[in-house]
Amino acid sequence: MISERLNRNCFCVSLDPLGLRQALLAELGTPELVKLIEERCPYLFSSRPVFISDSQAAQFSDLVSAVEAVVALPTYQQHVLANAPEIARHGSGGAKGVFFGYDFHVSNETVGVIEVNTNAGGAMLNAVVARAHHACCLDDERIALATYQATNLEKSIMEMFFAEWNASGRTRPLRTVAIVDSAPEQQYLYPEFLLFHRLFQRNGIQAIIADPSALDMRGGLLMHGDIEIDLTYNRSTDFMLEQPESASLQLAYLENAVVLTPHPQAHALYANKGNLALLCDERQLQAFGAPQEVRDVLAKHMLKTEIVEPSNADRLWSERRTRFFKPLAGFGSRAAYRGDKLTKRVWQEIISGGYIAQQILAPGKRVAGTKDQPEQLKFDIRCYTYAGAIQWTAARMYQGQTTNFRTAGGGFAPVYSLPDKEVVSQMDAANCCTKMCN
Repeated sequence: MISERLNRNCFCVSLDPLGLRQALLAELGTPELVKLIEERCPYLFSSRPVFISDSQAAQFSDLVSAVEAVVALPTYQQHVLANAPEIARHGSGGAKGVFFGYDFHVSNETVGVIEVNTNAGGAMLNAVVARAHHACCLDDERIALATYQATNLEKSIMEMFFAEWNASGRTRPLRTVAIVDSAPEQQYLYPEFLLFHRLFQRNGIQAIIADPSALDMRGGLLMHGDIEIDLTYNRSTDFMLEQPESASLQLAYLENAVVLTPHPQAHALYANKGNLALLCDERQLQAFGAPQEVRDVLAKHMLKTEIVEPSNADRLWSERRTRFFKPLAGFGSRAAYRGDKLTKRVWQEIISGGYIAQQILAPGKRVAGTKDQPEQLKFDIRCYTYAGAIQWTAARMYQGQTTNFRTAGGGFAPVYSLPDKEVVSQMDAANCCTKMCN
């Protein structure tokens, strides 16, 4: 594929450091905060974008629609929620959940989903970096479109939060938002919290960034000091609000005193890793009543996944080199293992319960570095979605077993989707990359 040829050979697209700094300064408002990102997160933004084909982009959309179709089935919801924590059975109050993330690997014509998340980070960061990339093998119209889409992303983000507020039956305007995570200033993506803080303020909404322990229930209201919180944007990985510091947020959610997004029910229905096994099980999908066309899409793009149990442990051990093992309630690649790296000690932990075994599909490859000193990085694709619609598509470039934001030249990268014929004509017209990319 031409997109893969560009990923392997094209050096003519790069991140403009000055443009990035100016974009961050425009968003954050002070040089001090820009310096914070530069010093604390030096590998947050990749120096190269990633190319995909329009057909691959269409497959991302098809898969998202298929998953949404299954999750909407009452039979699926009953099955999943029957085995979920009690709080997941509490109604969401109408909120759908912001920033779902569908993560894909692509290889030639193959597109496989590796997981679904319900509090995917990075959308605001991608809106910034998209404005700082320069591509000399893309025409002005395409670059202008990318810039427009980045600006429009911020608008769609605000519309999403307003939609969550309205869907929850609130009739007065949204006034306050709490961006909540454990020890937020210590989180690697804390700079993104600052970007959200500024975005809310620009749209007339008072915003705070807080640890969940800083919230408390008073008089039936969720409060942060003397500020009443209308909506909580939950970035915490305490998905079921089980930790002691989440006690007030849990109570506010159960009493419908706050709009919580994303919420425990969304995580149970979408992000529990055990759902990946359901979504690739033809018999189970038939039992749920999933239409044939939906099952066909899932069969094509869901990587074979099984829950590790005593009955299949011996077989999965023998097949381990073709599998990736992930904890059911895991996140951020914690306690996840490639099968070819497993030790007997770790295997005993896995078969004790709470893991899935997922078929390995190798990530894509993207050249980094320079023509004189090229370097191959891996990448995956993340589609940010709301209510079943893709808002933004980004790549994460890295070295090692999983994405880590610790790789020189790696990090979040824009994704350019182009028809093959258009790519060819643009490559022919771009003298700077004709020899390298053809």
